Amino acid sequence: MSEFKQTLNSSLGKKLIMALTGLFLCTFLIVHVGGNLLLFNNDNGFSFNVYANFLTHFPPIEVIAYLLYLSILVHALYGLILTVKNRKARPVRYAVAAKSDASWSSKNMGLLGSIMFLFIVIHMGDFWFRYHNDKTMGFKEYRTDLATGVTTAAEYKPVSDDFSHSVSTENNVEVVRVKDLHARVTTSFSNLIYVIFYVIAMGAVAFHLLHGFQSAFRTLGWVHRKYTPVVYFIGTWLFAVIIPLLFAAMPVYYYYLSTQGAH
Repeated sequence: MSEFKQTLNSSLGKKLIMALTGLFLCTFLIVHVGGNLLLFNNDNGFSFNVYANFLTHFPPIEVIAYLLYLSILVHALYGLILTVKNRKARPVRYAVAAKSDASWSSKNMGLLGSIMFLFIVIHMGDFWFRYHNDKTMGFKEYRTDLATGVTTAAEYKPVSDDFSHSVSTENNVEVVRVKDLHARVTTSFSNLIYVIFYVIAMGAVAFHLLHGFQSAFRTLGWVHRKYTPVVYFIGTWLFAVIIPLLFAAMPVYYYYLSTQGAH
């Protein structure tokens, strides 16, 4: 057990933990961006609000969510520890810097990680914390005619303070009542400063993953001349380009709608 603890406390052990938590967070990003794409549906927030309600009331998802929060904290903490340790190992810069093959993103992982952590704190405070604790958050009622498939939306005022959600069928009409997180999204992304910060944060995500995804595989020793190009391709195009662009498109789209008077 002592050898195990020594391994975890070593630089290599911390890098291994960072690699594992980082890859776990990458899988979360795929799921999260998929859920966020529901915001582009022109359905008065129906699909997104149902999705948000599912995430907060399905026990297995709640367990995974707490693992996610722990992974974020551990990844950030170990990243900070390793960054500080590396700087202490070389407190004085060389008078003449030798040319390095290291990319800009690999040299600035600490900065990129700090921007991302700040974004996560603000983002979770604005959405996750409000969703769970803001008693003033409104509710939406969606009525879907099961014969025609047409869905209408209206504000809903719960009769009791402990109401969270409900699904029922009345006269061949499905009635869904859920918290209106979609309204919070609309409000937040009508703020230009917030939108700009969100886009900058997604830029930090892109550069962080450009190096981090591939680095995780190298740290774990999963390097092979046949598979490494595949890892590089996925890390570059999926995690450093496609996913950050999809995330960034959401606030830009909602800000545009706010300037047009649409919701």
